[in-house]
Amino acid sequence: MKTRKIGALASAALLMLGVAACGSSSKEKGSESSGASSGSKTLVGAGSTLVAPLITGDWIPEYQEKAKVAVTYGPIGSGGGIAQITARTVDFGASDAPLTEDEFKEAKGVVQIPWALAATDVAYNVEGVGNELKLTGPLLAEIYEGKITTWNDSKIAALNPGVKLPAEKITPVYRSDGSGDTFAFTNFLSHVSPQWASKIGHSTTVSFPVGIGGKGNSGVGADITNTKGSIGYIAIAYVLANKFDYALVENAAKKFPVPGIPSIEAAAKTLKSIPANNEATIVDPPASAPEAYPISTFTYALVPLKSPKADLLKPFLKWAVTTGQEFGPKLDFAPLPPEIVAADEATIGKIES
Repeated sequence: MKTRKIGALASAALLMLGVAACGSSSKEKGSESSGASSGSKTLVGAGSTLVAPLITGDWIPEYQEKAKVAVTYGPIGSGGGIAQITARTVDFGASDAPLTEDEFKEAKGVVQIPWALAATDVAYNVEGVGNELKLTGPLLAEIYEGKITTWNDSKIAALNPGVKLPAEKITPVYRSDGSGDTFAFTNFLSHVSPQWASKIGHSTTVSFPVGIGGKGNSGVGADITNTKGSIGYIAIAYVLANKFDYALVENAAKKFPVPGIPSIEAAAKTLKSIPANNEATIVDPPASAPEAYPISTFTYALVPLKSPKADLLKPFLKWAVTTGQEFGPKLDFAPLPPEIVAADEATIGKIES
């Protein structure tokens, strides 16, 4: 495995502590108040770790300089983002998984706004194998079910002729917290494996039969780094930042596209319509899109339709889905399709004090 950079992971850990402090203080004031209500020009958000490198690395410093609004964000996982916006302990949440019907009801007036477009990669730590090992969805399902247990299994070897695979134990790594990456990964497995769909299913949290859990993308990344023979699903920006070896995952056209902006955009182009709730799921795109990466995903801002911070939220969100998209490509976030931007702007326009 290539040398690991720890800066991004350390920053994520510090941000998690920061948002915990914000959430704690706001709870003391009561759930009716906003998590950033103590400041006149402040916004506090929490949630998805997939989108965290974009929000904390570019959006926050750029927007704060432009708008003179202090924005903080804690990468606590999509499940945490949903919980905190439901409790109104933050001004906005973020999730890579669209809200379920029950979550919408519990959140009472929250809307979801697709504001970034990326992918969940499959990274591994197998000495001597190199990058871009080919894997299929059904094979990944068998690995995470504990049915394929060594790297030199005949099914892996058949996909990778000429690659010297070691007789090393496979250790699956998964997210231990509520995660949009888990949603995207298990949604993909549910599409391609009927057994996975019926026995395990897809959600932000599922009961994985085997493996070890890590909290956040940083935790999964640390487990992959520290565990020889491991494999784990992790946001594409973290793969780039930490130089992980990653797999090429077969799509419905039986192709193995490299995860990146072109293959993410190809997946997004298969989106035929945008429902009223803005849910936009693009995993396992059809065979008519041979260049599409099969675990591509939108990530959503979660915002109350009625907020005491409406005058700050609306311009921030509009900036994120328009000008803010310019900062995504260096982290392999693809620009939002025009249809999504139009739907976002219409939803943002409904937010009021």
